[in-house]
Amino acid sequence: MNLPNKLTTLRVILIPFFVFFMLAEGGASRMFRYVAVTIFVVASLTDLLDGKIARKYNLVTNFGKFMDPLADKLLVCSALICLTELGQLAAWMTIIIVSREFIISGFRLVAAEQGIVIAASYWGKFKTTFQMIAVILMIIDVPLLSMATFICTWVALILTVVSLIDYIAKNHKVLTEGAI
Repeated sequence: MNLPNKLTTLRVILIPFFVFFMLAEGGASRMFRYVAVTIFVVASLTDLLDGKIARKYNLVTNFGKFMDPLADKLLVCSALICLTELGQLAAWMTIIIVSREFIISGFRLVAAEQGIVIAASYWGKFKTTFQMIAVILMIIDVPLLSMATFICTWVALILTVVSLIDYIAKNHKVLTEGAI
């Protein structure tokens, strides 16, 4: 297993620890929140690093193309579900974001059965970036940053819908014709 794939795997391994610290003491402990946000940031940075290393050293693999976006989805969806549980994020927003992730994962599975790997698009990367920023802002929950948190959350939601439309438009033939 190459370094980018190890970083992707590390991201997945960090998720249960992140969830534990997010939900410990009902999310009320500032110390646990800081531990959770640190874990989330480290996990998010592995996303940035694995892709850069894979491209720079020609270590791109099908495992990485499949697991990297899946690891991102697991990390972000876990965070959104925790934030919903803690009353910081509306359930309908979480449902829209998680639904988009299931739809894209479904597309990828159908494509994979046909020997096609659908890599992340730029819209998807922007969406992930804004989701991660919004999650970080919601975790630290600083009143002075409430407007930035609000804006990032809505931009992330809008990019979620835009990236879904982009994926469907670019890859609809996977479902309708069996190839892209």
